[in-house]
Parts: sequence; C-alpha cells; structure tokens
Amino acid sequence: PTAEPLPVTPTAWYVDQQLPEGQMLVMLLGTDARPGGGFRTDVMELVAINPQQGTINLVSFPRDLYVYLPGWGMNRLNTAQGLGGFQLLADTLEYNFGFRPQHYILTNFDGFVDIVNRLGSIEVDAAENLNDKCDLPEGSLGYCSVGPGPVEMDGDTALWYVRSRYSTNDFDRTRRAQEVMLALFYRLISINALEQAPEIYQIYRDNVETDLSLDDLLPLVPFAAQINQTGQINRYQIGPAEVWPYIVPESGAQVLWPNPDAIGSILQQAIFSP
Repeated sequence: PTAEPLPVTPTAWYVDQQLPEGQMLVMLLGTDARPGGGFRTDVMELVAINPQQGTINLVSFPRDLYVYLPGWGMNRLNTAQGLGGFQLLADTLEYNFGFRPQHYILTNFDGFVDIVNRLGSIEVDAAENLNDKCDLPEGSLGYCSVGPGPVEMDGDTALWYVRSRYSTNDFDRTRRAQEVMLALFYRLISINALEQAPEIYQIYRDNVETDLSLDDLLPLVPFAAQINQTGQINRYQIGPAEVWPYIVPESGAQVLWPNPDAIGSILQQAIFSP
C-alpha cells in the first residue's frame, strides 16, 4: 500500500464458518515486560487443539502486523494485550482475521527461563544454524552458535535462541519460537505430565498469567500423549508471502500490512479445516 490505510473490515473468507466441534483456541504470548513498564507481546502463537481430529495446529503471527484495534485505531498487533488485555487481543483477532481465541497463556522473559530450568532442560530441533551475539557462558568472543539439529538448552540459552535478532529477521524468530514450543511440549510428555500434574501446574502458575485452570488442562494430558505418538502437530506461519512492508506516514514506523486472502488461506487450513 502507498496511501494511509483505512481501518480494515472483516473479509469474506470466514463468514458463517463454524469452528470444528470441541476445538480449543489458545494464544501463547511471550512478552518483554519488565518491572514498572508496559509490554508488548513479541511472541504470538495460536494453538488450535482439536481432540476429535487428533491434531494440534500452530500459527505464528509476526509482531509488526499492522491491524485495527477496536476502539483504539490502527497499531501493531503486539500492542493489543498490553493496551487492553486479552479482551482487546481477542477482539482484534476476531475483527481482522475472523477467529476468536478462547484462552491465553502469557509469560515474560524471567518466567520462560524459570519454566525451562525447572523442567531440567529442553532439546530443541534447530532447522538452521543460528550464529548471533550473546552474553551466555558458552559464548565465544560475544557470539553463540547452535544447530542445525538437536540442541540441549537451559532456560537462558532457549531465551537467547528465541529472541536473537542481529543476524536474522522476525520471520526467522517465529520459526525458532515454534521449535522451542515443540521442545517444551515433548519435554512435558517425556516426564509423564499426568503423574506429575500438581508439580508441573505449580511451575505453570508461578510463571504465567492465564485463564486456564488445572481442571481445564488435565483432560488434555492424555490427548497430548496421543499426539506424541502420532506426530499430528502442524505448523503454519504468517510470513513474507502473507504481508506487505508498509511505512506509517505520520510516524515513519516500519510495519507489515496483512494480505487478507493469503492469511485467510492459512487460517482456513489451521482453524476451520484441521
């Protein structure tokens, strides 16, 4: 787009479509929150859980998507949770993309590191090599290098892996975030999450803000074990083919203008036709 965009309106790809029966839509959110300040959700992953179909679908949303926040105007998608909580994020996703998540799980840097460390470690299957600046003990001359292939990570290394941005771009970051999420999932399965549910739930409650209770999560544990056997986890990403680079005239901010048809095609596969 070359002119200032007007607020978008819901488009036709999802009109009158019904979610599959029994499907749960959860937003996993990673924030840069620090004491005394606001925050943005720089990691935004939709998890579509469908026990009847036996699938889990992940969809990554880039933080710089420029969308209409109902009641607030045009802004980056990653500002919605900080401005108006989960209600505004859900309203924004429904208005712009036609689906409404039912639940959310949100953590910050410290919470993420503690979750990984209290689980012992995670094994991340890195699709590509990452060589980037770091301040970790295993670094050499201020740089760390991991992958490709399986990499054992503690909390600090996993956080560096997700957040590193000097040698890569945001689309690559979303891929790495999905890899870490899968590693956490498989780690929970490996330690028999059902038998250790109270201890694991305490780790969860200590480090996240969420509207999901233990009673909500326990029925999903056998399904997670089934998924571990079948491998029915499908990964989707809103990437360069689904957006246009855009500069906001007033501020000069570099953002991503969504391509509704291309994004709709991904959501059709991930949510409405799992």
